[in-house]
Amino acid sequence: MIRILLADDQALVRGALAAMLELEPDITVVAQVGSGDEVLAAARETSPDVALLDVQMPGKDGLTAAEELHRELPACRILVCTTFGRPGYLARAMAAGASGFIVKDAPPEDLADAVRKVYRGIRVVDPVLATESLIHGINPLTAREREVLVAVGAGHAIAEVAKLLRLSEGTVRNHLSAAIGKTGTRSRSEAAAVARERGWL
Repeated sequence: MIRILLADDQALVRGALAAMLELEPDITVVAQVGSGDEVLAAARETSPDVALLDVQMPGKDGLTAAEELHRELPACRILVCTTFGRPGYLARAMAAGASGFIVKDAPPEDLADAVRKVYRGIRVVDPVLATESLIHGINPLTAREREVLVAVGAGHAIAEVAKLLRLSEGTVRNHLSAAIGKTGTRSRSEAAAVARERGWL
């Protein structure tokens, strides 16, 4: 039996995924959690073969939880299953140690098939997302540019961002200018929106 840990913050979705997977003769769900903060403890307690993780969850997001899980329990394979099929998320998931990345609107049989493949050590990636990733390339933003865009995206003015990140206002403007250039946009709000849409933030 392939032992599964499910992490999704939406109880209804989590329950539906569990019920669907339990119909498979070779798969059993051994743990269900609703936040990224609970993943590692649940994995230590139940020793799953595959962790099925959503991206956007309370506390640690699924990508941070994946990185932590891969580091602490490398024998557990990680399959990211999310509504948010963004190229940047795919790249970050693979860098975090995930073996697969699929979107929730995939047919149910694809999910069980992906679980089996990941369990056997085969990498699984949603083909549409893989194509988009090749088109958009890797995340070009530096860590500081991402921090500045996140703060701007949250509605902070340049002076507030500078204070928040302990930078000068000129440095904040320089990071924003670089981010605008890298995203091919015309304003800081557009840059933040594009970066978020591509999963770079």
